[in-house]
Amino acid sequence: MASATPAEESAIAPTAIAPAPPDVGTEQYPNEKADLENAYDASADMVMMAAVHGDDKMLLTETARTVHEASLELTEADIRRLRWKIDWAIVPYVSLLYLLSFLDRVNIGQASTAGLNTDLGLVGNQYAVALSVFFVSYVAVEVPSNLLLKRLKPHRWIFFIMVTWSIIMVCMGLVHNAAGLQAVRFFLGLAEGGLFPGINYMLTTWYTREEQNMRISIFFAGATLAGAWGGLLAFGIRHMDGIGGKGGWAWIFILEGLLTFICAVPAFWLVQDFPDESNLLSPHDRARWLHRLSSSQGVTNAQLMFTWKQVKDAFTDWKTYVYALMYIGIAEPFYSLALFTPAVITGLGFSNANANLMTIPPYVVGFLTTLATAYWSDRVLVRGPFIIVWMSIVIIAYIILLCDVSVGVKYFALFLAVAGDSPCIASCITFIGNNVGPTYKRAAAMGFFFTIGNAGGLVASNVYPTTSSPRFIEGHSIALAFSAMAIVCAIIISVHNRWENKRRDEQYGVPPADGSECSPLRASDPVLLKRFGLEGLAPHQVMELGDNHPAFRYIW
Repeated sequence: MASATPAEESAIAPTAIAPAPPDVGTEQYPNEKADLENAYDASADMVMMAAVHGDDKMLLTETARTVHEASLELTEADIRRLRWKIDWAIVPYVSLLYLLSFLDRVNIGQASTAGLNTDLGLVGNQYAVALSVFFVSYVAVEVPSNLLLKRLKPHRWIFFIMVTWSIIMVCMGLVHNAAGLQAVRFFLGLAEGGLFPGINYMLTTWYTREEQNMRISIFFAGATLAGAWGGLLAFGIRHMDGIGGKGGWAWIFILEGLLTFICAVPAFWLVQDFPDESNLLSPHDRARWLHRLSSSQGVTNAQLMFTWKQVKDAFTDWKTYVYALMYIGIAEPFYSLALFTPAVITGLGFSNANANLMTIPPYVVGFLTTLATAYWSDRVLVRGPFIIVWMSIVIIAYIILLCDVSVGVKYFALFLAVAGDSPCIASCITFIGNNVGPTYKRAAAMGFFFTIGNAGGLVASNVYPTTSSPRFIEGHSIALAFSAMAIVCAIIISVHNRWENKRRDEQYGVPPADGSECSPLRASDPVLLKRFGLEGLAPHQVMELGDNHPAFRYIW
């Protein structure tokens, strides 16, 4: 990281908003208005980009100290225009990619009711092993994948992993025994592991904290739609049984793998890179959008160069582990539902074909609760309480499933479980994304967060043995316990974040609502450095504080 020379350091003066440019466009300056405004814009754009990247040398220059921040402000009309453009360029396509990812991950549950176990001669725990090995490789790659995503750029990395896993998915339809199925599932997890953590991480860098949950929820809604659409698709494809000498289960894998390949090829051109390097926006709009993000996220969204210190900071922050435990507490029940809802419904006395269809309504409700929760959570800028309430409903659902009640009541409990658990996935991801930075610390923390959380799939894969049908007491009890752990973790983080915000308010004063004191543009402001006790730190070192910056306030 570049550092200032002694001459530059001695020239530091308090950062201030420069006075407005002189009146131009008058008789005295007949043709200079546009040129002068463009000069101010270009200067501010250059400083904003330097600030986001932690360029010490630029931030200690006269240009940076006299930057006209007003030229970086966006009008409401500008915000709506740019947000609309960003939304349409990013959210629909990545949501489709995750729908395909989740569909390819859990379609084995649908295939198991379409003759997979019989045709491959699966006995004992062989089916459970096939489920488990996917998650072994899946969780192993999430931290390195997030770091590679940042290094290689999203459009390259996402394209590579998607094409790879689509080919692997087709191969699943060509296996002939348990060993082949288990081997292909392992490689599928290796290829898929980077998509979900990578896209979520990328989304947190593009949107303000007030906008993230809705976008992450729409992206995650691909999973709830996959639960509904997967059941409908499997119901139709299973009728291809016998075509080409293959069972209906094999065609589920082959056709869904081909669909993924077709949708994956455009990723190289359609997936956007991070906001500081994407060509989606013009240079001036990019600088203004980054300024807006800085007002919301402060230095936590600074796109600093990679350092191992940022990775270390992620793993030495106790909150990283609480967030991760919260997520696995939510994810384990969700994977249990995704992998075993068809089996649970079959255990209630319905045929395999009807079980495929009856998985659809609960996931439609889960899709609706996910989006409704995102809307209100973003509106009030609160995450923890929503998780606490919804996971309490999930606990009620599993209590009902454990009881000896009628089939109708148990089916209703599946509605409660899916409707309650689904919105908590996106809310928990937004929770950590709102509160961790700078970006490489966030990448490492979120990678670990997903590693632990998605290990819930490994647990879920092994606690619903067919011998426990139809009540599945072991699996439901474990899901209930994980749900309770999620509530405890949400309470711990929410209480801590509120307490820490109050402590910082008392020690440093209440920061202005515009977030300017935590902006990368103010990382060299000697007045703020003195007030916060950060004197002697270079601008990039101030930014490396991330969520520990005295002017940063946590979302609870």
